[in-house]
Parts: sequence; C-alpha cells; structure tokens
Amino acid sequence: TEGSIMTTLVERNTTIPVTKKETFSTAADGQTAVTVSVYQGERPMARDNRLLSQFNLDGIPPAPRGTPKVEVSFDIDVNGILSVKAKDLGTGKEQTVKVQNASGLDSVEVEKMKRDAESHAAEDKRRRELAEAKNNASRVIYETEKTLKEHGDKIDAASKSAVESAMEKVKSAESGEDAAAIKSAVDNLTQALMAFSKIYEQAAAEGAAGPGADGQPQAKSDDGVIDAEFERKE
Repeated sequence: TEGSIMTTLVERNTTIPVTKKETFSTAADGQTAVTVSVYQGERPMARDNRLLSQFNLDGIPPAPRGTPKVEVSFDIDVNGILSVKAKDLGTGKEQTVKVQNASGLDSVEVEKMKRDAESHAAEDKRRRELAEAKNNASRVIYETEKTLKEHGDKIDAASKSAVESAMEKVKSAESGEDAAAIKSAVDNLTQALMAFSKIYEQAAAEGAAGPGADGQPQAKSDDGVIDAEFERKE
C-alpha cells in the first residue's frame, strides 16, 4: 500500500483452502492503473519481504484519489496454488495471476524469516509508524487543499491564512523523518480546519436566515456544511 507498508491478507499457518479479500483505492487524482505486488514474509515494510509476483490493473476511469475501489482477493487452493485477482468494482474490469507453490520456502528458510522479523521488530515498528504518519499527512494535505479551493473565498483572510500556515507546517514535517512531529503538525492542521468549518457554517447559516424573494425567511440550507473525512487504512 501507500508508503510501501505491507498489508497482510493471509496470515502464516492459515488452513487451506482459503480466500481473503480487501479493498484498496488510488493514491493520486486521475490515476488509471494500480500495481499489485504479492509478497511473502513477516516484516511490515514490503521491501523487506520476498516478492512472489507483480501485475498491473489498467483501465480505471480517472477520478479523485481515494474514489475508485479496487478489490484484491487471495485464493489458495488445497495444492498451495495462489490466485491473486484485482478487480475495479466500478467497471468490473479485473486481472488475475497464479503463483505456483506459493510457499516456496523450506522450514529452515521460514524460521530464518521469523528470526529476521523478531530481530528487526523495533526498527520495523519505527519505520511503519513513520510511513503511516506520512501517509496520513498526505491525505490531510490533499483534503485541505481541496477544501481551500472550494470554500476559501467564503471566509475571512485571517482564518484562511491560519489554515494555510498550518498546512505548510505539515508539508515541512512530512519531508522529515520524525513521526511525532508529523502527527503534531497534522493535529494542529485538523484543529485549524475545524475552526475554518465553524466560521464557514456560521456565515452560511446567517446568509440562509435572510428574507427570501417573497419577503419570508428562507429555510436553512445544508449547502454550507463541509464534511471532511480523513480515513486511515491500515
């Protein structure tokens, strides 16, 4: 997934046959293809594991990041043959690969992978937390830029400037290697966005409360509500 974090679909020692599914999305606006990489291993970062296969699913209709839904399914039959399918749920287009003898490792190699995971546990935890913090920062920056573009002209300059300043601090922190600093900057930006939303909602409510064309008060509209969702996918 984004940030090279490995998402585990089939745990070690899972009884076969077995089928596991998970839904993913795009990381950029207008993205028309996704790459599915299949790994075997115990480490949280993809590059530290054994690459079994890799393929692309093309033809995804251009859309804002996070909008397309791509379902990835792992199916291991009784013979240990792994079938991996990626399907765009919007169009139904899919791509499948088969991996013969998906384990491919003897007991000695499996034990070595387990020992490697244990010996690198602390460092792997730090790297995963940093990658997750950067992923979250990227998503919040994207949502903030989108919100400012759509509604920035509807609030006072000082409130808009506060959000822009907080966003720049997130961008600066994101370029570094301090997960705690990134999380702190994101928290501050989130607070600034909440204040932004309250000001905009209040202004919209006051505008909706004015008289209508017939001299009667207008009903309050929901058009002034900003819904900003920051979703983290593990």
